[in-house]
Amino acid sequence: MNASPFSLGCFDMSVFAERLRLLRSARQITQARLAELLEINPRVYNRWERGLATPQFDTVVRIADILQVTLDELAGRTPAPAEPKIHNQELLSLYQQVDSLPDAEQQALILVIDSFVRKTQVQKVMNR
Repeated sequence: MNASPFSLGCFDMSVFAERLRLLRSARQITQARLAELLEINPRVYNRWERGLATPQFDTVVRIADILQVTLDELAGRTPAPAEPKIHNQELLSLYQQVDSLPDAEQQALILVIDSFVRKTQVQKVMNR
């Protein structure tokens, strides 16, 4: 009997569970917070990390998006990046929408963000 190319029968889900835990921890997201972002019960999420259950494919895709990794990275097929691009999920969501703004609004946003970054840098220097 040939396995379907979409079958997960030969895939070791303990690899997925461990990678899920490592990626979540590296991004400093709690299990409860990731469950909240996925709109699921935290106990369900905990079972995934312990390898006792597996999420549906559409949920795996959402997990990869939230953790800012590819499906191959999440599945352990390729190395995962050490650091996420943007840690804050709300900021990440807004960042993904910024590219669709008109150029003038993007420039205004750049000025606002730059001013906050510079203000924080100055405060750090002043507090030394």
